[in-house]
Amino acid sequence: MCGIWALFGSDDCLSVQCLSAMKIAHRGPDAFRFENVNGYTNCCFGFHRLAVVDQLFGMQPIRVKKYPYLWLCYNGEIYNHKKMQQHFEFEYQTKVDGEIILHLYDKGGIEQTICMLDGVFAFILLDTANKKVFLGRDTYGVRPLFKAMTEDGFLAVCSEAKGLVNLKHSTTPFLKVEPFLPGHYEVLDLKPNGKVASVEMVKYHHCKDEPLHALYDNVEKLFPGFELETVKNNLRTLFDNAIRKRLMTDRRIGCLLSGGLDSSLVAATLLKQLKEAQVQYPLQTFAIGMEDSTDLLAARKVANHIGSEHHEVLFNSEEGIQVLDEVIFSLETYDITTVRASVGMYLISKYIRKNTDSVVIFSGEGSDELTQGYIYFHKAPSPEAAEEESERLLKELYLFDVLRADRTTAAHGLELRVPFLDHRFCSYYLSLPPDMRVPKNGIEKHLLRETFEDSNLIPKDILWRPKEAFSDGITSVKNSWFRILQEHIEHQVDDSMMATAAQKFPFNTPKTKEGYYYRQIFERHYPGRADWLTHYWMPRWINATDPSARTLAHYKSAAKA
Repeated sequence: MCGIWALFGSDDCLSVQCLSAMKIAHRGPDAFRFENVNGYTNCCFGFHRLAVVDQLFGMQPIRVKKYPYLWLCYNGEIYNHKKMQQHFEFEYQTKVDGEIILHLYDKGGIEQTICMLDGVFAFILLDTANKKVFLGRDTYGVRPLFKAMTEDGFLAVCSEAKGLVNLKHSTTPFLKVEPFLPGHYEVLDLKPNGKVASVEMVKYHHCKDEPLHALYDNVEKLFPGFELETVKNNLRTLFDNAIRKRLMTDRRIGCLLSGGLDSSLVAATLLKQLKEAQVQYPLQTFAIGMEDSTDLLAARKVANHIGSEHHEVLFNSEEGIQVLDEVIFSLETYDITTVRASVGMYLISKYIRKNTDSVVIFSGEGSDELTQGYIYFHKAPSPEAAEEESERLLKELYLFDVLRADRTTAAHGLELRVPFLDHRFCSYYLSLPPDMRVPKNGIEKHLLRETFEDSNLIPKDILWRPKEAFSDGITSVKNSWFRILQEHIEHQVDDSMMATAAQKFPFNTPKTKEGYYYRQIFERHYPGRADWLTHYWMPRWINATDPSARTLAHYKSAAKA
């Protein structure tokens, strides 16, 4: 996990513009570098490094002797870099996983390169020989990327929007900044004056398609057909592999553990594999909550079962409310459910950074979208409608859950790894018949639970524990986190403010006082940037007025049972 930043064709003083790159210094606390591009006085790269692999030669932009005309700045991990190196017999100059991008590009061009990358990434690749700039981002947008481009060809790119919003350009008083779409790459021509022109934007991968790099990976051959036992066996194989490949690091590994199904499966499988790899330190697991939190109790039970070195972080409502401003600044969004869930994750990341030496943190993000884990999936009108919704959620992850997961951990110099969003695991799961993936017997994620039924990885009651949103589970059932927030905000936003909300915020007008409060904070940090969020996250198929699962009838009936 790092912070990348680049400018092409800047007509303002680069030494002044470079101050903007310092806004993402938290992403790379180990080192930073600014580097001008030879022959282009108005182009430069900025890089903030979190040293996770190759402590000696890992600085960026990466340049190697064989390709003096290539410059690469990237944020991410390419898990199959060694496999690709061996298969194509590339000669590496460093131990950096991203070096594979240079070799693949030289061999087959940008499309062949990006389709071969098994991992999470956002990159800027400059080819001065062919006068091209390439931008690329992974399938689900696990690693963030923002860009700004003017009509006269000034291009600015950064891991987070906050590194771009204060840039200056002569022709544009207000620089339009937007997220770079996941699963895409862009080709741009580099002109002699350092400015660029977009040639094409290409969607290179859909989540349902088996990735091209699957031809070269180490996964044992999957069994054909959709018999239940066959499917379960294949899912276990792919999940195991998704975690094993993510052990690639020189830093200590930890794991977030909420006590829900997803994080528990990740923690249990991770610990098992660390033991098999004879790693010399115990796995640290981390849970957060208030007194009487349902998550804390469940996480404690899982930690005892798997034998991790478990850390519990307690916080009170005042501490949670106090960090709302810095959380929204870090997130760059005002989405209600994202803000709620981010407070706990932000606080636990702060604890990890301050009190431990764990840096690479595993988590369960992506599972709910992939395996239809949200409670409202019980109301899906058909398996096909549920399938369509699942794919929509995966496509929008970069606006919600993976945005939350990245920003809250990156704010404290941690790197998050999300095995449920593994390319092979996802494409296989999405290839299964729609009626296999829907909730069954009143239980969501039934197939995933069944898959690990006989593994003894986690306690049975955790394996079948109903879905609990992270922002709900950190508190007791009697007093949910969203109610605590709403009670506080009730005194901060009055009815007259709500009456003029549509005039003040015509785009994505907040419908509740809580939404208004978050929007106010957001606008203070990022005025006029509301369009970064296309819409609020909200359950489907029910007349929901709040994104919390605890407001839904299904949750209430399950809680009484």
